[in-house]
Amino acid sequence: MHCPYCKSTRIRKNGKRRGKQNHFCVTCDRQFIDIYSPPKGYSNEIKNECLKAYVNGAGFRAIERQKGVHHTTIISWVKQVGEKLPDAPPIEEIPEVGELDELETFVGFKKNKIWLWTAVNHFRQGILAWVLGDHSAETFKPLWDIVCWWQCYFYVTDGWKVYPSFIQPGDHIVSKTYMTRVEGENTRLRHYLARLHRKTLCYSKSVDMLKYSIRLLLHYLKYREIPVFS
Repeated sequence: MHCPYCKSTRIRKNGKRRGKQNHFCVTCDRQFIDIYSPPKGYSNEIKNECLKAYVNGAGFRAIERQKGVHHTTIISWVKQVGEKLPDAPPIEEIPEVGELDELETFVGFKKNKIWLWTAVNHFRQGILAWVLGDHSAETFKPLWDIVCWWQCYFYVTDGWKVYPSFIQPGDHIVSKTYMTRVEGENTRLRHYLARLHRKTLCYSKSVDMLKYSIRLLLHYLKYREIPVFS
């Protein structure tokens, strides 16, 4: 037998620990048992159930109460999956008419406002691109860098002052009447993510966690399944 720490063979027995033989290494003075229990963990089925509950409006602590899984474990699962997902599923059809809007939320505390800018196809369901940040042109620009490649016939927005500085007047329709698609998508985000509810005790403590959550939700809304990564 070898010591798992220093590989020495100078080993002697040193009683039992939880019913298993305990050993003592004379060389490094460390103790170990010769038969370790298999690592504890949760099955993919439990992970799937917890994450599915999360993207269907449940908060982390609510899931903890229902499933018996500590909320920090569920947070780590959301982070693990969200880090590996793209911001949005691949675009299957280039929009002819694009809609743009902003959804207001907060991170950390309610005075720390942040906006989720979203872009959708006027004729198809699903958010195609988004960015998080303040309400300025600097935040919107990375989203516009994506959207402008669509070469839409028209872009429909509300009256926020940032949009005219990017969209040509002939391509720009300013009208809440024609924004039902993007407003509907933003409403779905609020419905499915507890942290985006208008009146809630659930909230994001970091921008990164909000990003991971949005990525996971958009994947779920597109494919109706929770991705599994090894």
